Amino acid sequence: MRPTESNRAVHVLVFGASLRRGSLNTRLATLAARTAEASGASVELVDFREFDTPLYDTDVEKADGIPAGAVRFRDRLTLAQGFVVAAPEYNASMSGVLKNLIDWTSRFHPQPFAERHGMLMSASPSMSGGNRGLWALRVPLEHLGARLYPDMFSLAQAHTAFGPEGEIADPTLRERFASTVDGFLDLTEAASHYQCAKRAWIEFLGERPDPAVDRVE
Repeated sequence: MRPTESNRAVHVLVFGASLRRGSLNTRLATLAARTAEASGASVELVDFREFDTPLYDTDVEKADGIPAGAVRFRDRLTLAQGFVVAAPEYNASMSGVLKNLIDWTSRFHPQPFAERHGMLMSASPSMSGGNRGLWALRVPLEHLGARLYPDMFSLAQAHTAFGPEGEIADPTLRERFASTVDGFLDLTEAASHYQCAKRAWIEFLGERPDPAVDRVE
């Protein structure tokens, strides 16, 4: 996607959903932010530790309200047209800290995830690249109304996958990563700025626009 004035108007929140210093998912999120900026998007890359919250407890919410970490996340999210999260896989599912933040965020009205475009990615030393965790993550986010990009990106054997400059070393994977980010930005830009895309439900298959594969109902 070439940088254009329209694409520069798309603001994207990017974060790695891990508290660990040196996290592979934080490295992947950093690369996603750099790639999105190169494509013309406005990007805010944030540290997941900014959104630290206690375990969700209705009694805590009634007594003290929604914690500051979740408020900060809501505020950042509502400023963006889209979000990109690089999420670790724990025991074939999402991490507890990420699910906890989603649960706290679900308490806001209006709901900040609703109608906001999102892209999911993961990095893992495993051969599956954390893909199972992303399928689990789709469920609560889509339940809250997020419009998740159909293509997800999972980087397998991520502990050996990054080059010296933080890029993906394998050229085929590097191109696929850039293409996936590009497609997400294309869809987010269209839905944010074109009235026809705002009104229509679009099944976006990840390919470039082609009458043979595009369907609008």
